[in-house]
Amino acid sequence: MIVPACRITTLQSMSAWVLSACMLSSLPFQALIGQTATTGILRGRVLDSASGKPLAGATIQLLKASKAAPFAGTVSNAEGFFRFESAPGAYAVIVEFTGYRSFKSASLRISTGQPKDLVSILLVPETVQLQEVIVRAEKSSIQLSLDKRIFNVGMDLANAGGNTLDVLMNIPSVSVDPEGTVRLRGSDNVRILIDGKPSGLVSIKGGSGLNNLPASLVERVEVITNPSARYEAEGNAGVINIVLRKDKRQGFNGSLEVITGQPVNYGLAANFNFRKNKLNFFLNYGIAYRIQPTKGRLRQEFSRNDTVFLMQQKDKAELIGFNNNIRAGLDYFFTEKSVLTAAYLYRRSQGNRRRNFTYEDRLAASNNLLGMFRRTQDENETEPNSEVTLTYKKGFSRKGHELTAEVKYLDYWEHSDQTFVQWPVKPNGEPTGNPSTLQRSLNDEWEKQWLLQTDYVKPFSKEGRWEAGLRSSFRNMVNDYLVNQRNTLGGFDPLPGLDNVFIYDENIQAAYVIVGDRHELLSYQAGLRAEWTDVTTTLAETGQKNARRYGNLFPSGHLNWNLRDDNGIQLSYSRRVRRPVYNDLSPYSTFSDARNFNGGNPDLDPEFSDVLEVGHLKSFAKGSLSSSLYYRSTTDKIERIRKVDKNGNAITQPQNLLSEKAWGIEWTAGWNPYKWWKIDASFNLFQASVDGSNILAAYQTKTTSWFARQTSRFSLKNQLDIQARMNYEAPQRLVQGSRKGYFYTDLSFAKDLLAQKATLTLSILDVFNSRKVIYTFLGPEFRTESMVGFRPRQVNLTFSYRIRQAKGTKTVKILNNE
Repeated sequence: MIVPACRITTLQSMSAWVLSACMLSSLPFQALIGQTATTGILRGRVLDSASGKPLAGATIQLLKASKAAPFAGTVSNAEGFFRFESAPGAYAVIVEFTGYRSFKSASLRISTGQPKDLVSILLVPETVQLQEVIVRAEKSSIQLSLDKRIFNVGMDLANAGGNTLDVLMNIPSVSVDPEGTVRLRGSDNVRILIDGKPSGLVSIKGGSGLNNLPASLVERVEVITNPSARYEAEGNAGVINIVLRKDKRQGFNGSLEVITGQPVNYGLAANFNFRKNKLNFFLNYGIAYRIQPTKGRLRQEFSRNDTVFLMQQKDKAELIGFNNNIRAGLDYFFTEKSVLTAAYLYRRSQGNRRRNFTYEDRLAASNNLLGMFRRTQDENETEPNSEVTLTYKKGFSRKGHELTAEVKYLDYWEHSDQTFVQWPVKPNGEPTGNPSTLQRSLNDEWEKQWLLQTDYVKPFSKEGRWEAGLRSSFRNMVNDYLVNQRNTLGGFDPLPGLDNVFIYDENIQAAYVIVGDRHELLSYQAGLRAEWTDVTTTLAETGQKNARRYGNLFPSGHLNWNLRDDNGIQLSYSRRVRRPVYNDLSPYSTFSDARNFNGGNPDLDPEFSDVLEVGHLKSFAKGSLSSSLYYRSTTDKIERIRKVDKNGNAITQPQNLLSEKAWGIEWTAGWNPYKWWKIDASFNLFQASVDGSNILAAYQTKTTSWFARQTSRFSLKNQLDIQARMNYEAPQRLVQGSRKGYFYTDLSFAKDLLAQKATLTLSILDVFNSRKVIYTFLGPEFRTESMVGFRPRQVNLTFSYRIRQAKGTKTVKILNNE
């Protein structure tokens, strides 16, 4: 049964709040209906009852009063408007939107005549505290709109017991490689935000830092493929915004989660919220102990003096990690439109990594063994990370008129103590008796960042508004790096070039302005962002400095056509940038592998992209389909290039290539063929042409590839849910080689317990152990094939208990008329 819970008001009198469909029947619904000579025209608008903002993509169904089945359906456009044309008669309207209580009107009659004033339907969020009647209102896992897609983490069973990288792996168009690199539409140049802002969780280590953030602390993930000028220009492929859990209802609510898994995955997570009148307190805590085994292999042929040599390498590793995450904050409501928020996040990760390498050197022609040695890595790592945020948001009397100001401070530190032992062995694996090599690496990394931002929005007409903002970022990073090697006397000497302090200072100043308006079925938004970048890198021991200062303009534009028959089209353009960051510029190389080194390039330049996209959204009675055609033109493309010397040692560093031209077409669909069966599917086909002829004439390639994902969820009797997901990424040519295709499947089961207050979830990730990513690299006189960081099948069992919350959402209670 649909619970009537919305507020209705005419645009002329926003103070006329109505809270139930029973009261709705007493309103003069002729104000809702416009008519022509032969048909009636029903027009309306869907808004958020708390903020008054339009809800784009809400599903509206028109039912004949005599039939339960929908007569027609549509979705609200970017400004929340919808429209029906229908023959005269008695009808009812149903409005549904993810995260809000459904609304069903009383019977209303459409008759011929002229359209009249619109009426707004204000949906009540599921987070509103009402009476003591609990309603189970389940969210969709995917919410589609023209400008972004929203993925509700709690509704994806595969996320239970995982971390935030696992969450991203389950999102259409997003992929994560074994080293934690996050890609959107095949590009690793994606900006990852936490609650809309930069975070230390994705700082020095990039997306791999999300491995320490439990999935249970994440509310939803927003994917924005062509952002407006409101967002910082960083990220050519777009923005991924990870929104952490937070509630604002009166009273106390929360959830607890206990996790066990194999390979070892033990965890506990808690989310609590308490609001009393003007004060709201929220707390998220997660603790986890994990043992993550990985393995890899590498086969490399290289030439020297007309002789081809073969190097074969195998490695096995085990990372033992203990992580703590705590996030707490307070909201103080001076009024419902004026809120001050203070939040604190602290994360501490401790880990021990043990890795064993075996190397074999052979003559390729005869396969004769020339030498064999082993190497071990034993690393102890500590990473404390903290963030403090102070935000003030003020709404003015006119709807949509608001001011937001925020100050954020990030403090990150990582200490790494590594010991490497290397010794030659016989073909049977026994030591040869020759001396071993002992090396020790001490590495300390610090990051401190201040972020200041203010945004102002003011309407200038009924539907038009302009907004402007300022942003300042001050970032300082220091890496104190030292590698010692034991000498013949038993002491330790620094290795040449591996004893220095790398300092990275980054200051970015930005300002933007946006103007937008709507006229009938057409709406537009145009914006311009200006950014000034000042980056200086310094090697303290040698006094080497590299300063880069540049200013850029980043225009953006969005044009929407809201067509009839439940269709919407958007044309968008933006200019984006990828700045070389700390790891790209650091001259140090990784030292765990004796033959394969990864380092930065201090001479790297930023890359710039022009992105054009045409999106289409079609809504059906039982689902929706989003499709988009996109084009991206990039200059000075940053790509990691592998080079191999005459001894078979390889170093991989980022280089600027001349350009990349890429286009693609993408479909994302949600469909409910039956009440007990939900299907989500996505497909992305793309082609990219990369010109790296400035590095090597042969480094020019054109590739066509695709990836697809399909999820089915079955809701059976006795509160039992089953979810199956299949993923496939097709082979892809790279500028320096290729990547093989791979397929993997996830399977999950969930059972509600304790009168739906608790859920027991069993998740099996990579059921067939098939998620093996294999690369081939080609270069002057070498060929390398590698499989890195393969993680075996993961099985998690999770028990979650909800305190005054409904499954998959939050508690929904019916408001007392008092």
